[in-house]
Amino acid sequence: MVEPVASAPPSPPVAAPRSRVGKTLSIVAPCYNEQEVLDLFFDRIDAEMARLGVAYEVVCVNDGSRDHTLAVLLRRHQRDPRIKVINLARNFGKETALSAGLDAATGDMIVPIDCDLQDPPELIGQFLEAWEAGADVAYGVRVDRTSDGFLKRATAQGFYRAFNKLSDVDLPYNAGDYRLMDRRVVEVLKQLPERNRFMKGLFAWVGFNQVAVPYVRPERAAGTTSFRYWKLWNFALDGITSFSSVPIRIWSYVGLIAGVLACGVAGMIVVRTLLFGRDVPGYPSLMVVILMSFGLQMLAIGSLGEYVARIYQEVKNRPLYVVMDRYGFDA
Repeated sequence: MVEPVASAPPSPPVAAPRSRVGKTLSIVAPCYNEQEVLDLFFDRIDAEMARLGVAYEVVCVNDGSRDHTLAVLLRRHQRDPRIKVINLARNFGKETALSAGLDAATGDMIVPIDCDLQDPPELIGQFLEAWEAGADVAYGVRVDRTSDGFLKRATAQGFYRAFNKLSDVDLPYNAGDYRLMDRRVVEVLKQLPERNRFMKGLFAWVGFNQVAVPYVRPERAAGTTSFRYWKLWNFALDGITSFSSVPIRIWSYVGLIAGVLACGVAGMIVVRTLLFGRDVPGYPSLMVVILMSFGLQMLAIGSLGEYVARIYQEVKNRPLYVVMDRYGFDA
């Protein structure tokens, strides 16, 4: 007897191909103390855009830089009106500066990029090819992290694993903000109002047809990074608490387990007292239990406080950022 053969699952629909002809590409570059690398960044962008033959604009967001970043940006804007500048009133952070740039970008395709050239502009061509093939988002994935130290590699992998375990959003491993997005994807992102913005998570949350483009990330072309380990830790904490309630929910289970254990220990004490007479508890064991319970309570309160603080930030309903000056935009 011939067994029936199960049919293969239907293939996902293939998106219609697109063309870059007549389209505009917006490059969004948050800038914070990047005076040493900006000229090289713009030269690399100019060369790559000339090779690709696509109309483009560069939206630079000066995020409260303390050096001459704004002066360099304005000099390049005067030389090339395709370079547009948003000057924020203070330092709001990279995620907020990136959001300001996405709000101001007018292109049919938008590419967030770091101006330190660790996101090589030469990858934009592969992004464009994926977009023309039907992808709504083409994101860069690092295939080699040997340029990072052991600690940074280990903590980065640990973060991605923890995020994907705790969150309903699947965050691609070793993927940053560097990507090309179709205009309709950016329009959805602009509707997300939260103040504590974890852009990698938001990029993954919106969905659409996303494809990965592998690349090797080079060293910084110049200058020094402003992301130290403490800042990265807070950044990771923001990401997890923005997309998961597990850290606060887990304390309900901790409390339940502690209650069951307490009832079990109490029952043992009652039985032992009935069988062997009066039971005198020891001081060391009592102190261990008290201190352990206190530590667990503090962890639970701290976890709760992280979410309460984020609720506090949201309910104030302040603007996400404040623009002091705009250069190169229509009135």
